[in-house]
Amino acid sequence: MKTLFQKYRHALVLLYGLIYMPWFMWLESRADLPYHVIHVRLDDMIPFVEYFIVPYLLWFAYVAVVFVYLFFKSRREFYQYCIFLFTGMTLFLIVSTIYPNGHLLRPSGFERNNIFTLAVSLLYQIDTATNIFPSLHVFNSIAAHRAVANNQSLGKNRLIHGASFVLMVSIILATMFLKQHSVLDVVSGILLGLLMDQLVYRTDYSAVRAGWGRKRKPQTEEAA
Repeated sequence: MKTLFQKYRHALVLLYGLIYMPWFMWLESRADLPYHVIHVRLDDMIPFVEYFIVPYLLWFAYVAVVFVYLFFKSRREFYQYCIFLFTGMTLFLIVSTIYPNGHLLRPSGFERNNIFTLAVSLLYQIDTATNIFPSLHVFNSIAAHRAVANNQSLGKNRLIHGASFVLMVSIILATMFLKQHSVLDVVSGILLGLLMDQLVYRTDYSAVRAGWGRKRKPQTEEAA
């Protein structure tokens, strides 16, 4: 058991769920309370397209599969992925707490009755139209794709890399075409994702630490 724990002790990060889920459920329980309506003119120009329910639902598998793959393949990249995800998710919780938000974009009815509109209808029943800013569907999709792109095995596979990119873009579009998010939610999710990508994957912290060391050294010598 000790060996197994040492090998998979990074599973302790899953304890974050004990923070996220109760907090998120509490936010959802406030759906009937007054909230700030998020809306831009471009939202009204985007049609409802039920077929986007497919990539929207694939999001759950997408984020989870990358999570499990990195868990077993690379502890360092797994931690990077978790830092990316959990930072954005925590910021989302904080924003939703101090700035209750939602939208009024969902259609009152569907022009067609098919398996896709049925799935959307079920989604609407399960997921409220509140706590949408920034879009976690968008942010987490970016996190998953950047984790794939930065993995030595997955990133070098053109088919996997390309499929991941297409899925990410499809999920982002789905949030708007399913009337799950405003364009403003999507843009904020993208900007947050780009910021976290810079911090997690594009910043050389060893160089930063070395730079701080060089700056502090003259001060130490002067003090001596």
